Amino acid sequence: MPTALYHTFGCKLNFAETSAVASRMESRGIRRAIKGEKPDLIFVNTCSVTGEADKKCRQAIRSYNRRYPDAAIIVTGCYAQLKSEEAAALPGVAVVAGNDKKGMVDEFVDNYLSSRRKLVEVIPARDIRSFTPSCSRGDRTRYFLKVQDGCDCWCTYCTIPAARGRSRSATVAQLVAQASRAAADGGKEIVITGVNIGDFGKRQPDLPDGAPPETFLDLVKALDTVEGISRYRISSIEPDLLTDEIIEYCASSRAFMPHFHIPLQSGSDEVLRLMRRRYDTALFRDKILRIKQLIPDAFIGVDVMAGTRGETLDEFNRSRDFLDSLPVTRLHVFPYSERPGTRALEIPHTVPQEEKHRRVEELTTLSNRKLRQFAEQYTAATRPVLLEHTRPGQPMSGFTDNYLKVRIPDAPLSADNHILPVTLLSLITTPSGEVEFLASLNPCPPGNIFFCKTG
Repeated sequence: MPTALYHTFGCKLNFAETSAVASRMESRGIRRAIKGEKPDLIFVNTCSVTGEADKKCRQAIRSYNRRYPDAAIIVTGCYAQLKSEEAAALPGVAVVAGNDKKGMVDEFVDNYLSSRRKLVEVIPARDIRSFTPSCSRGDRTRYFLKVQDGCDCWCTYCTIPAARGRSRSATVAQLVAQASRAAADGGKEIVITGVNIGDFGKRQPDLPDGAPPETFLDLVKALDTVEGISRYRISSIEPDLLTDEIIEYCASSRAFMPHFHIPLQSGSDEVLRLMRRRYDTALFRDKILRIKQLIPDAFIGVDVMAGTRGETLDEFNRSRDFLDSLPVTRLHVFPYSERPGTRALEIPHTVPQEEKHRRVEELTTLSNRKLRQFAEQYTAATRPVLLEHTRPGQPMSGFTDNYLKVRIPDAPLSADNHILPVTLLSLITTPSGEVEFLASLNPCPPGNIFFCKTG
């Protein structure tokens, strides 16, 4: 039986799509390679959000070719979409598939294996119209539900519209069916993914003629009714598309967790204007405060960029101080990277690399402090955790409802994929400076004696 190795770069959406590809390959008799086994096929789902991302993708492909010279390498994702000829020229590459072709990778593999001819299946992103929903589980417990793809915003620093095309999405009915299948397979938690999920319903290729357009709030309400799914997380949603109605519904919903991830990119209104973002800091602050008013325990993650063109030292300080003033939990910090073809290149002020990295470190320090402050208030608290077993010999771990990472050494393997009350005992600092909890299962919850330690 042929074997395949899978490597994913980038966002949660990419991970969801890789998992869907692996499922299709397995249905054709191509199983996932185990550790130490030489794969026949190597699937690399790439990212192109920064120049460094492109470099890492190329390095990985070359490394795989050196380690497994007889394996056929299949390259897809944003790097493959934007630089298909460059990807096809890399050693060992047999198939290059555009972002809209990921669902056909198994067919391309069949064609390659029968003909041994290199295939490049990429069309311009502007011509992509189709959408294929997917709900797949990776190596762990959570499922990833792809609800939307593409983006219409064209922020000045971003290549995503050129890599993934215009915003388009599935129908609510299709996604409820996907979530129901995940529940039937034993899934407990679903992460809702997409490029710009707040734009859900803008274009729905499979919506019946004459049917009214659907919104993200419609989707949230419908998913909340799916029996068997106990948890939903919204992977990322733009602040101008996170309506008060969505926040209010999540605050009182059955299954939507107290957890939001909201891109900011800069806490400077001048830099936001240069980026052509569709909101200002006043709107962003209002959204954060509204969440905290209705959901005090909410974990709020924020994307922020450091050293973008136009970010003077004064504007950076203004951005940092704005973030410091907000009750957010953690920052996802990344340095600005020049991308060919973007309008940001027209902005004259540039930030030296050394200064850019200094700003990243400063924001990362701020993030670590905020995460610790948020976590400390839950020491000795009991929170529900979806337990999952990661690697042999490692303790069970998981996340609380409000997304605090925990390790539970006393949890038996039989607790895998169960949501149980866990007591958060003490904080551990990770090598990256972040924190997680050492935790313990509560004394036997009613009806859960099976999971308690005995003897």
